[in-house]
Amino acid sequence: MPGPVKTEAVVLRSMRYGEADRILHIYTPARGRVSAIAKGVRRTRSRFGGRLEPFFRLNIELHEGRGELLTVTGAQTIDAHPRLRGDAAALVAAARACDAVGRIFETSEPHPHVFNLLCRHLSLLDQQPQAARRAGSLAFRLKLLHAAGIAPQLGACASCGDSEHLTGFSGAAGGVVCGACEAGSFAIGEQAHEFMTGSLGASLADAPDAPEQALSQVERAISQMLEHHAHLRLAPVG
Repeated sequence: MPGPVKTEAVVLRSMRYGEADRILHIYTPARGRVSAIAKGVRRTRSRFGGRLEPFFRLNIELHEGRGELLTVTGAQTIDAHPRLRGDAAALVAAARACDAVGRIFETSEPHPHVFNLLCRHLSLLDQQPQAARRAGSLAFRLKLLHAAGIAPQLGACASCGDSEHLTGFSGAAGGVVCGACEAGSFAIGEQAHEFMTGSLGASLADAPDAPEQALSQVERAISQMLEHHAHLRLAPVG
């Protein structure tokens, strides 16, 4: 029903529109991804100030009319992630995390777990040392795959069900594969396998670390799952 809407939200993306407005893509716990217009927000005396920037977590007030775009009528900051904004590499990681959520979960279907996951990941990016960010970002994407119902099969061969000699990964098959089913797969090491299993079984804050070679294999596995099962290609985690 048209009318006022109050919700928490994370700003995924902000785009200039007209002389003084912005179009926002926001992610909410109960309404999924929402598009809204913030009128006059680029004027010096805008009542919104700088609160509608990407990665801000907000209490936001919207008006829902008959069109697809809602109108922003109010916003209060919950978390602006100030340290993140002073680190270019962290900003890239945050932008790619928000892009992943906006593209994998692009509808209005509610996924409150995904909203909470994004908020936690942005908070960790705001705190983590640079060395931990790639592993944390890959753990985040693995959890997004799980929420979308396309997590890779890791406990047994995705082709034949054998639990031994899991030496390859096939996005087309949907997970790790054994030596007998490895045609069309790429080699995946034990450390990469353990990282994926550990990441899916732990909180984001407790995500495991792994050597660079293993993380590269994990990123390739995630990319294949998205391409084969969601028809998406995302930018590297950053």
